[in-house]
Amino acid sequence: VQVVESGGGLVQPGGSLRLSCVASGFEGGGAIKWFRQTPGNERELVATFTTGTNRRDYADSVKGRFTISADNSKKVTYLQMSNLQPEDTAMYYCNFFGFEGQGTQVTVSS
Repeated sequence: VQVVESGGGLVQPGGSLRLSCVASGFEGGGAIKWFRQTPGNERELVATFTTGTNRRDYADSVKGRFTISADNSKKVTYLQMSNLQPEDTAMYYCNFFGFEGQGTQVTVSS
């Protein structure tokens, strides 16, 4: 099983980033999630995509700014983030049916 996130980086407030996640080594369906975490803080569930229904759910903190998409047949998911703010700075993790990657760092700073 392999889950690999990419696309993080340094961006100015108001900017955008698209995170990508590619998974392999397993089959199935269910919930594809993006979490984020900063040192010393609890992990926050940012967005969920439910395969089969294509339902998308978001944390209130990112609603209207972040968009999750996924293609389960290709085992890929994306998190499009816009109007980024310093409080969005965190390590972002992709969770594919319980399998998780090492994360990609997003830093929002001027």
